[in-house]
Amino acid sequence: MKPVKVGLLGLGTVGTGVVRILEGHQEDLSSQVGSPIVIEKIAVKTLAKTRSIDVDPRKLTEDPWSVIRDPEIDVIVEVMGGVDQTKAYILEALERGKHIVTANKDLMALYGSEILAKAMEHQCDVFYEASVAGGIPIIRTLIEGFSSDRIMKIMGIVNGTTNYILSKMSQEGASYEDVLKEAQQLGYAESDPTSDVEGLDAARKMTILGTLGFRTNVELNDVHVRGISSVSREDILYAKRLGYEMKLLGIAERQDDEFSITVQPTMVKKTHPIAAVNGVYNAVYVHGEAVGETMFYGAGAGEMPTATSVVADLVAVVKNLKLGVNGLKAIVPYKPKKLKTDEQIAYKNFLLLHVDDKAGVLAQITQVFAEYEVSLESVVQSPNTNLAGAEIMIVTHNASKASMNKVLAHFESLDVIHRIKSVYRVEG
Repeated sequence: MKPVKVGLLGLGTVGTGVVRILEGHQEDLSSQVGSPIVIEKIAVKTLAKTRSIDVDPRKLTEDPWSVIRDPEIDVIVEVMGGVDQTKAYILEALERGKHIVTANKDLMALYGSEILAKAMEHQCDVFYEASVAGGIPIIRTLIEGFSSDRIMKIMGIVNGTTNYILSKMSQEGASYEDVLKEAQQLGYAESDPTSDVEGLDAARKMTILGTLGFRTNVELNDVHVRGISSVSREDILYAKRLGYEMKLLGIAERQDDEFSITVQPTMVKKTHPIAAVNGVYNAVYVHGEAVGETMFYGAGAGEMPTATSVVADLVAVVKNLKLGVNGLKAIVPYKPKKLKTDEQIAYKNFLLLHVDDKAGVLAQITQVFAEYEVSLESVVQSPNTNLAGAEIMIVTHNASKASMNKVLAHFESLDVIHRIKSVYRVEG
């Protein structure tokens, strides 16, 4: 019953949750792994800070290296954030034979391959369930639950801030700017919301999911990213009129061994289950070649949901310690990276055009689509009392990205089109 000793890097929101669970669930955890799990040291930014939990002050230090280099510590739990300095801590911990549990999506998206290779070299575990979708066990599911299947598509709402903003805009007809301010006041959005609203946070998470799902080394630069800051109240109104909800989706798709990954505002058919995911909740839809459609839903952030994933990883590390099989479960990408070209990437598109309100305009527009072999699913024209002219809403059938780029470039040269107001991907 020798205790397993843990070094905790960070005692913020998630770190506090980890302490609460380890202290509150100690009997249950010990019965699962056969020994107590105790926190030996905690690295914090400021010793004197007032905290929401009572922690033995003798366990606190402002020096993370003293945690990393403590020979008594078996596992490092990293919930402090940061990238380059944190990477240095993690790599040295692995060199010293310590196992790693992290919630750091930025670190794993940028340096996951290097860290996992170092872990294999030293026969250490690196688990990072909490880095994507908070309390949803999606990483373990991709690694273990789909181990016998071939994943063809991963589509996810993986950023709660943007989902909250788009949900409120849809439900209340509010503007993007007003809802963003509200999200900041409620603590859902940072004072600088760029990472969330411009899709960067979601892109890092999709890098991780794509790597695990497709077993290839996906890099952040492989993800095409577009955020929600240009989504207007009008866009969402038109989407609802056509039977869609607007969501910021990460979409990873594979055909044969070639793949594409994108993060962008997407119009999702209301009948698709992911369209009903509102507020700060996350959901990940996974399509397996054998199993078909599956979806995983839950809290994507927060103290206790995220801490639950962290502690679950910690339990997995301790179980491996007892069995002597640490370092054997890491998924290191083994397939060569083959990105789809714009000619191979195809999906439905929604376009909102501001045009001249006169005879022959629609014929000119449809002729352009025909020229580039893009077929149309629906066309709706309506006057707009706030503008001179009319508006045309178009939904295409599946069309290649290359063909759509040609259509949009051609539209820019047509005098009858005043403005291409909106272009969005359509799913469902």
